Amino acid sequence: MSASPWRLGVPATLLVLVVGMLVISWLIGSLLMRSTHSAVEPARAPAQDLTIVTADGLSLAATFRPGRRVDAPAVLLLHGNGASREQTADNAAWLAERGYATLTIDFRGHGQSSASSHSFGWNESKDVRAAFAWLKEKEHGAPVALVGISMGGASALLGDNGPVAADAMVLQAVYSDIRHSIRNRMASMISRWPATLFEPLLSFQSRLRFGVWPSRLSPLDALERYRGPVLIMGGADDPFTPPEETRRMFDAVPGPKTLWLAPGVNHEGISDLKSSDYRQQLLSFLERTIGTP
Repeated sequence: MSASPWRLGVPATLLVLVVGMLVISWLIGSLLMRSTHSAVEPARAPAQDLTIVTADGLSLAATFRPGRRVDAPAVLLLHGNGASREQTADNAAWLAERGYATLTIDFRGHGQSSASSHSFGWNESKDVRAAFAWLKEKEHGAPVALVGISMGGASALLGDNGPVAADAMVLQAVYSDIRHSIRNRMASMISRWPATLFEPLLSFQSRLRFGVWPSRLSPLDALERYRGPVLIMGGADDPFTPPEETRRMFDAVPGPKTLWLAPGVNHEGISDLKSSDYRQQLLSFLERTIGTP
């Protein structure tokens, strides 16, 4: 009597299960890394919208707000994963009112910029370099600080050339490394043990998708090579980048550093802060590091 084709032995069943998990995890990864284009409110004078071209030929939508003078200290504001320059527009306008020149961009695969898969800071680092160089030239070599939210901060640190040469950095809810980031997000939806088990199925896709092992996606390691002043910000109730990770980022800074944990604030909250306490922390840091316009 022949065996039923539906009856599989234990090894075959495990093989089917493993293949199924790999396929599902790849599809989830594709969903997480897809382009997220969105509309952005047009600039109002004196702000102006423009396009910046990266070293690998992609077009970035950007908005420049002039400072009090043509060589004013400047701030480059970088949004988080899945957002756009709308996320940083209010704070950019507020800084411009205080005399700083500001530049906001849409990362590749975001907002109104060229389509591209998200790489959680690796390829986006090319966008930061292009935007930083544009702003530095625009302001005639004046000091340029950088405010990076989550993936935006990671993008300023990662890449083949390491941290961008900003005169100061504000790193806001920036993950320590991609494996912790994925694990923390999964643990917020399922329990910690399943998150630990399934995380490698997502994080190790980085090797196939954008050519680097997940160990290269470590803002914590990259931060050790940045010598300028750093303000580390985090949410005291952030489950994605919990306070202990934010403190590890702070400990890794080799140069002058300041730590601020916003009480009662989660990841979404720290990414979108516009409160008076936040702005006072930010303004005080900028005045100490890049000067007053």
